[in-house]
Amino acid sequence: MKQSNRPRRRMALLLSAFVISALVIGALIYRKYELSRLKPSPPLTREGGTLLVTLFFSSPDGTGLVREAREIDACSETATCAEEVMEELINGPVGDTSPTLPSTATFRSVRVDGDTATVDFGKEFTDGLPTGSSSEMAAVYSVIDSLAFNFPQIRKVKFLVEGENVKSFGHLDLTEPLPPDFTLERKK
Repeated sequence: MKQSNRPRRRMALLLSAFVISALVIGALIYRKYELSRLKPSPPLTREGGTLLVTLFFSSPDGTGLVREAREIDACSETATCAEEVMEELINGPVGDTSPTLPSTATFRSVRVDGDTATVDFGKEFTDGLPTGSSSEMAAVYSVIDSLAFNFPQIRKVKFLVEGENVKSFGHLDLTEPLPPDFTLERKK
């Protein structure tokens, strides 16, 4: 009789472990989603050594950019924090917004010199983006606006691809560093 209870106990234990794991994963996803809905001011230091930053993604209808909050590890240097912001932009949105950068995009580095940030992308950045002026604008200005909003000392962003200057990106002239354009922001 004890033999028949063993499989039931194992099954109950396995089921309990599955339910607990599902609850933990669900809570983490819910927390990240709730954070994405916040509209913080430029980086807000939170408990546990994290920063709450604002990222700009494409609105669901593609007519502009919308904000999404994200938590990143606190860092002491602007360039290091800017790299974390770039990683989160590439990771894409968690809310009901649309990504602006290809998930295959990579960046090689972010440098901050004075009021200008220089973002050096891998070739996947340009290879993976759909053509069209609205997707090009969304990609470029999601990067610029996210960096300028979170780091007020950054007033312009220069784009490099594989360490080389970029003259244009589709319809956008990138020969000079560009300032942010918050007029592209739309309310959700």
